[in-house]
Amino acid sequence: MEVYIENLQRAHALENATAFTIYKELIDDLGGGVVGVLNNGEHCDWHIELKNNDRLQFLTFADDEGKYVFWHSSAHILAQAILRHYPQAKLTIGPPIKEGFYYDFDDLHFSEQDFTKIEQEAKKIIAENLAIKRQEYSSIEEARNSFSDNPYKLELIDNLSNEVISAYQQGEFIDLCRGGHVLKTGKIKAFKLLKTAAAFWRGDSKRASLTRVYGISFPSRGELKDYLTLKEEALKRDHRVLGKKHNLFSFQPEAPGMPFIHPKGMIIWHELLKFWKELHDDDGYLEIKTPGLMRRTLWEKSGHWENYLDNMYLSHIDDDDYAIKPMNCPGCCLFFNNNQFSYRDLPIRIAEIGSVYRHELSGVLSGLFRVRSFHQDDSHIFMTEDQIETEIRDIIVLSEKIYRQFNLSWHLELSTKPDNAIGSPEVWDISIGALKKVLDDYGKPYKINEGDGAFYGPKIDMHIQDSLNRNWQCGTIQLDMNLPERFNVLYNAKSGTKKRPIMVHRAIYGSIERFFGILIEHFSGKFPLWLSPEQVRILPIVDQHIEYSNKILEQLKAVGLRASLDDSVESLSKKIKLAQIDQVNYLLIIGDKEVSENQVTIRKREDKKKQVTISIDQLISQLLDEYKKRIT
Repeated sequence: MEVYIENLQRAHALENATAFTIYKELIDDLGGGVVGVLNNGEHCDWHIELKNNDRLQFLTFADDEGKYVFWHSSAHILAQAILRHYPQAKLTIGPPIKEGFYYDFDDLHFSEQDFTKIEQEAKKIIAENLAIKRQEYSSIEEARNSFSDNPYKLELIDNLSNEVISAYQQGEFIDLCRGGHVLKTGKIKAFKLLKTAAAFWRGDSKRASLTRVYGISFPSRGELKDYLTLKEEALKRDHRVLGKKHNLFSFQPEAPGMPFIHPKGMIIWHELLKFWKELHDDDGYLEIKTPGLMRRTLWEKSGHWENYLDNMYLSHIDDDDYAIKPMNCPGCCLFFNNNQFSYRDLPIRIAEIGSVYRHELSGVLSGLFRVRSFHQDDSHIFMTEDQIETEIRDIIVLSEKIYRQFNLSWHLELSTKPDNAIGSPEVWDISIGALKKVLDDYGKPYKINEGDGAFYGPKIDMHIQDSLNRNWQCGTIQLDMNLPERFNVLYNAKSGTKKRPIMVHRAIYGSIERFFGILIEHFSGKFPLWLSPEQVRILPIVDQHIEYSNKILEQLKAVGLRASLDDSVESLSKKIKLAQIDQVNYLLIIGDKEVSENQVTIRKREDKKKQVTISIDQLISQLLDEYKKRIT
C-alpha cells in the first residue's frame, strides 16, 4: 500500500511524523501483514522522520522488496544465534538473496550437524520479540570504535566515507547495516537452515576463506512446509541427476563449467533448434554465424574490453590480443556494416545461435543453469523509430508461441532508465514510451522495474514459470542506444542521407543450455514425443518374435521415428520396467498374436495399465501425427 505525504500536519496532525506513526494511524488495518517500508522508493527505517512530499510504500511478504526486508532481518537472527553458541566467530556480511539469505563467518567450524541447536536458538530470539533499532554514527572513527575487534567490519566502514554509517541492534546483538528491517524479531514465524558452503571474503580466492550458512524464513509455518515440499520435489527433478541418469550431458574436470552434450541430449538440442528455426524463418529472420575469436580492437570499440574484461577469455596471436566472444552483438554490427542496407530493407532481423564464453567464478557454477560456455539464441533487429512498436510486439508474440509450446506460463517485466544511462533523455523517453505502449496494447499484465534497465537502453524481460511454479528469467528484449553509435551503424535513408537505425537485442530461449536444463526439470525427464530421445521401444516376448520386431523397427526408422529394440533375454516385465525407467513414450509388445495378425500392442508411458492393439500402419500414422504437431 502506498501513502503520499502531501502535508504532514494536515494528514494526521502528528509532529515528528515517522513511517511507524503513519502506519499506526492510517494503515493499521493491514495488521501483521506489513513487514517493511520504502520511502521514495528506498528502504528506510521505521522511525525515519518524514518530510512533505515523501512517498511511503508499506511492504508485505508478497512483495519482492518485502521479502528482501524479511530475509535481511532473518540473516541478523542467524548471526545472533551463531554468536550465542560460537562467540569467537567473526561476522562478515549477511545479505538477503533471491530465495532466503546467508551469512558468512570467519573462525567458525560449523556443519549441518549443528543446524538443530542454531535453529532452536533462532526460535528463542524470535520468541523474545526483540525490537530492531537503528543506530547512526557521527563519524567513521565512532563506527570503527564500535567494531574495533572485527577486521571485516572495519574494512567495510572504511569504504563508507561518503554516506551515513549505521548499525541495527536487537537485544545484545548489533551489526553494521543500512537496513531496512522488520520492526521486531517476532515477525519471523518460521525459520530453517538449509546448507553450508565455503566462501571467500569479497569473492576473492586470494583472501580469507569463510563459512557460509544459508537459510530461509516465512511469515507462517505453513508457508515453510509448502516450500520444503516444493524443494523435495525439485530435488527429484534436479537436471544434474536426471541428465546423468538419462545420459543427456556431463561435465568433465578438463573443462570446468563447460558442458558436454551427449547423443541423447543432442536429439533434444536439435529438436529445440529445428522448432526455433521454423518460427524464425516464418518471421523473416536472416541467420548468420560470426567468429568466436576476434581482435582486441573490436572489444575496445564495443566497450567490453573496458567494462567486461574480467569475464573474458583472452589469447595472444601474431603479436596481437584477441578475446573469445562473450556476446554476439559486436559481430552482428560488423555484418550489418558489411552490407549497404537502405530504408527499404528495414527492419533487418538477424539471428544467430552463437557460442559464447564467459569466465564465471567456480563457486557460482551450477549444472546447466550457470556455465562458462553456452549458446544464445541471439537476434539483433535494426529498424527505424516508427517500426519499434510493431517489432517489439512481434517479438512478444513469437516468444509466446515458443513458451506455450512447452506448456510454460510466463510474465513480462519492463526495466526503465538507470542512473548510469547513456544517450539523450528524449531518446530514452521515446524508447520507454514505445515499450510501455506495446505492453499496454498487448494486454498481458506486466511489472515495472524502475531504474533497472541496461545503461544503453530500456528492456523487457520475459520470465517463465515451470510445472513447479518456479520462475526463470529467460527471454529479453533490449533497446540499444550504444552499439549503433560505437560501430557507426548506418543505413541509406529515403532522403539520400545516412541515418542511424534503432537496434534491439533479443533472445527467447536465452542460453540454450540453461533452457535445456529448465525443460529437464519442467518435464521431470518425461519429454513429450517430439523431444524424446527414444520415442518407441519394441519388446518381443520371446526370441521367436525378434524377426517380426526388427521389421517394425525398420518401418519406424524409415519414417523418421526414434525407435529401438530390446532383444535381451530379460523377462517381459523386466523389459517394461527398464523402458519405464528410461521414460520411453511408447512400448510395443510383440507376441504370437501380434505376429500372426500383423499388429502391435501399444502401452503408453502415461497410461501404464491400458494396452491397445492396432495395425502397424495405424501406429505409424498416430505417432507421426503426434510428432509433427509437436503435441506437448
